[in-house]
Amino acid sequence: MEFEPKWLAWEITRRCNLKCVHCRSSSELEAKGHPDFPFAEAKRVIDDIVSYAKPVVVLSGGEPLLREDVFDIARYGTEQGLRMCLATNGTLVTEAICAKIKAAGIRMVSLSLDGASAAVHDDFRCQPGAFAGTTNAARLFKEHGISFLINSSFTKRNQAEIPKVYQLAKELGATAWYMFMIVPTGRGEGIMEELISPADYEKLLAWHYEMEKEEDALLMRPTCAPHYYRVVLQKAKEEGSQFKRRSLQFSTGGSKGCLAGQLIALIDVDGNVLPCSYFPLPAGNIRQQSFREIWENSKLFKELRDFKSYKGSCGSCEYVNVCGGCRARAYAVTGDYLAEEPFCNYVPPKTKK
Repeated sequence: MEFEPKWLAWEITRRCNLKCVHCRSSSELEAKGHPDFPFAEAKRVIDDIVSYAKPVVVLSGGEPLLREDVFDIARYGTEQGLRMCLATNGTLVTEAICAKIKAAGIRMVSLSLDGASAAVHDDFRCQPGAFAGTTNAARLFKEHGISFLINSSFTKRNQAEIPKVYQLAKELGATAWYMFMIVPTGRGEGIMEELISPADYEKLLAWHYEMEKEEDALLMRPTCAPHYYRVVLQKAKEEGSQFKRRSLQFSTGGSKGCLAGQLIALIDVDGNVLPCSYFPLPAGNIRQQSFREIWENSKLFKELRDFKSYKGSCGSCEYVNVCGGCRARAYAVTGDYLAEEPFCNYVPPKTKK
């Protein structure tokens, strides 16, 4: 199978104890109109998935720790042979939670950290004390031998923090650090003017490339930044080398940029299967179809996998097979998910005059 599901995010609740400025699902403590599904349905979904594939499954939200049965779901997935992971903002992590994470067989936890200080992170998360909660969670995970990675989302308001956040992630003992260049969907639509400029975007990707080559570098992956893979090839060519990137066991790895609907997908709390966490259009619904049927036959997924149908610069770019442009960002900015990546300033030779 050319396009095999390797990684699934699963929104098991829309509820959250924070109200972050960039939240893709506009989560709040009361998830009106989007109730949690019962544990029986969770087991049915897991059974459906494992009948077809064995992807990494990340229990996400909202804040998944608000579900009392989150560890029952994780344990059931583990028993069915899935590599279960957990994505949390970290503020609800305690000694008891750590024990439950280990007992449920959760293999990796991701924490959100968007600033190297309380002032920056708490502003981004719209909650005093969020920074203290996240760093305390990292401390507890390290003490309990729980592997964790750190996800950091950036806009103009915190882009100056990027090198400092990376260093803090190393100091906290993270296994990996993922630099997210946000896609303006959900509440993120309200901060469209805060998106990092294409020129700064390019500089940050070049910085990431240099950091990733350091001997003591963390495992790193720029996320929602597919043109990084074009940058890697360009830099390696300039240097006359072949830079071999390391990959985390619990990621999709590889050297491909946008993976939406190709190797990854999101199942939301309502059962919709979406190309990725930032792509608001559903390919189908697991309450009405099998996961396999959606993955193999969805018109949306088929279009995303047809690189020849991409438009503008992406359509004429020699790096389309390793980059592809962010399909979710193209849709958010232009309304067309096949349009060119709006925050890439590379001009393919075919389009040069």
